[in-house]
Amino acid sequence: MKTYKIGVVAGDGIGPEVVREGLKVLNTVAEINKFKYELVEYPWGSERYLATGEACPPNVLDEYRKLDAILLGAIGDPRCPTGMVEHAVIMTMRVGLDLYVNLRPISLYAEHLCPLKGKKPEDVDLLVCRENTEDAYTAPYGFTKKGTPDEISMSIMQYTRKGTERIIRYAFEACRARNKRHKVTLVDKANAVRAHDLYTRTFEEVGKEYPEIERDHAYVDASCMWLVKNPEWFDTVVTTNLFGDIITDLGAMIQGGMGVAASGNIHPGQVSMFEPIHGSAPKYAGKNVANPLATINAVGMMLDFLGEKNAAQCIDQAVRRLLVSKRIPSVEARSGLSTSEIGDMVAKEVS
Repeated sequence: MKTYKIGVVAGDGIGPEVVREGLKVLNTVAEINKFKYELVEYPWGSERYLATGEACPPNVLDEYRKLDAILLGAIGDPRCPTGMVEHAVIMTMRVGLDLYVNLRPISLYAEHLCPLKGKKPEDVDLLVCRENTEDAYTAPYGFTKKGTPDEISMSIMQYTRKGTERIIRYAFEACRARNKRHKVTLVDKANAVRAHDLYTRTFEEVGKEYPEIERDHAYVDASCMWLVKNPEWFDTVVTTNLFGDIITDLGAMIQGGMGVAASGNIHPGQVSMFEPIHGSAPKYAGKNVANPLATINAVGMMLDFLGEKNAAQCIDQAVRRLLVSKRIPSVEARSGLSTSEIGDMVAKEVS
């Protein structure tokens, strides 16, 4: 019987509550599908930072590399300097472990969840492959004449051929595996951000190796427009770190809301991290009202990555049935169901 070693960073705000329910579902599908797991819990986050001045220790990457996967809840607290704890915990994983793929499925489970008129589940079914280690997120930045009327701030959008090619190739392979519309759309802004010409050229070069897959190219502003107007046009999307961060939040709302949207931070064949894409939502912390479906879906993505395909499918189908039947009426914190009640419902549905 296979045993997986899974790191858990519950984090801040609602993180511990939604992770609790994700682990509840993990326990159920593990029993059904006959695999074992060992949890390694890490107390990283804002509380640790406030108490010690350090969000996580500098040697944490050595610990992570001994794991099979990591489940993250949420990071962020208004009492801490903006972005400091998030960068220390999340970017340490993404960059330190070279998790170059941010994988975001955008799938509409039930028509009544979609804010777009007339769009059905078959119309909203796409996969976004966001580059996860480059762009303005990791490049140099700085300030000149800070605090004066002449202040200048600067952040560089930096891309490498290696980073660009591997995310584009991953997208084509993912499209081939999906076996749906057989189309990959590159989203960039090469007409205004000339550095994106690297993406445009690489996309065309790599795409020639996949003659069965249609290549499409759209600028990010037009892509946002078409994602709202005609989401059915998209199959697999590949894009930069910054633009991927933006359009996947838009996609989450089209599929019903942040409460159901999950993501994987992946390096194929190496330890990878899975998380809901919502934030820590401090105003809901400790109230047992946050919807844990995004974290439960993140557990499903983690299991798919680990090779437990049947367990992952069981979770996806259980969530789908509960939403379609309206037993879970929405993915918001105001669904009328508590965090623990939703976790119980999914655990029962998969059993």
